[in-house]
Amino acid sequence: EHMPDKETFVNELFRVAAPGGRMIIVTWVHRDLEPGTSLTKKEERVLRKINRAYYLPTWCSTDDYVKLLEKNGAKNIKRDDWSYVIAPFWKAVIRSSLNLKSIVGLLKSGFSTQRGAYAMFLMLRGFKMGLIKFGMITCTKPEE
Repeated sequence: EHMPDKETFVNELFRVAAPGGRMIIVTWVHRDLEPGTSLTKKEERVLRKINRAYYLPTWCSTDDYVKLLEKNGAKNIKRDDWSYVIAPFWKAVIRSSLNLKSIVGLLKSGFSTQRGAYAMFLMLRGFKMGLIKFGMITCTKPEE
């Protein structure tokens, strides 16, 4: 999710991987889109707010990564949605910060950190909406 140009990122994976080498991408993604559809205005708004808080570039979907891997000739592409594994994370982080010491620390931390803390709630909302997924994609680089 931190790479501004996903295609350049995937191309670089293929450049540095050995022939027959395995690549794994584990990242936050937005939901896969049906052909001819796009994210809703509400979904785009949630992602824009998250991006602003965490200084992230535009998101993509697991499907988008799979297409980029296929374009590079990847073999044995496998994908999975690991969202269920990560689901407890955001609630646990939020719950752990709900104490006087954490709240006082947050108030002293400055706007940027406060905005990041607010974004945790946006991530949780996006997750509950089915917008945000935690994708895992693996493949192998073809033998030369």
